[in-house]
Amino acid sequence: MELWPGAWTVLLLLFLLLLFLLPTLWFCSPSAKYFFKMAFYNGWILFLAVLAIPVCAVRGRNVENMKILRLMLLHIKYLYGIRVEVRGAHHFPPSQPYVVVSNHQSSLDLLGMMEVLPGRCVPIAKRELLWAGSAGLACWLAGVIFIDRKRTGDAISVMSEVAQTLLTQDVRVWVFPEGTRNHNGSMLPFKRGAFHLAVQAQVPIVPIVMSSYQDFYCKKERRFTSGRCQVRVLPPVPTEGLAPDDVPALADRVRHSMLTIFREISTDGRGGGDYLKKPGGVGEARL
Repeated sequence: MELWPGAWTVLLLLFLLLLFLLPTLWFCSPSAKYFFKMAFYNGWILFLAVLAIPVCAVRGRNVENMKILRLMLLHIKYLYGIRVEVRGAHHFPPSQPYVVVSNHQSSLDLLGMMEVLPGRCVPIAKRELLWAGSAGLACWLAGVIFIDRKRTGDAISVMSEVAQTLLTQDVRVWVFPEGTRNHNGSMLPFKRGAFHLAVQAQVPIVPIVMSSYQDFYCKKERRFTSGRCQVRVLPPVPTEGLAPDDVPALADRVRHSMLTIFREISTDGRGGGDYLKKPGGVGEARL
């Protein structure tokens, strides 16, 4: 079906209007800039996943494919002017399985994770990610472990299998023990699944802390600018000899050490913002 001549004129006018509006919104509306940046961030990851899938499919589902995803995602921080500084990487055990636990602030955690991700390490993610189009398929091919958090029995069964995989296949896993993204600039209470996993497998826990994003990113304020993030790898916490009854104290101890470092690196001028020093900020949060 052919368009009548006037329709082309309308389409051209709409196109020109869009060309005018987008730059105007970009420069005049911080909220619009925030939405544009987040839309591109998510869209770009989906596009990169499309490129990664054929390469990863050669091996099939394999944790070594995580190296391909990491290589393809490392450049994103430069697109957004975010400088990621890593300290303490020497704390990673050189040749044994372990469980990484990290704080969880937003989808931007992916940038810090890719910067420091050790070899043969895969995240444990909620099952909904598996259905996230090309990203879900790419994650599956890279060996990401999916858990249905609504089915406790299934989650426990998966964790038991993961414990065996850690020991038999020399795999490390990355867990966000808060269980969900936390935008308030502190840390939520830790769920204990990661700590039960480490105790069951008798492997060390490696805590990783990412500084606050509040000086360059805030979902509530619709703000997303350039900035700096520090990623701190803490010394491994041994679990040899611990039993399931020791898990609550272990989780509390690890969270306390991570929260202490979070406050430190989020207020030292090398990551995070001065908001932590304000009344009601994280600096005054209770353990």
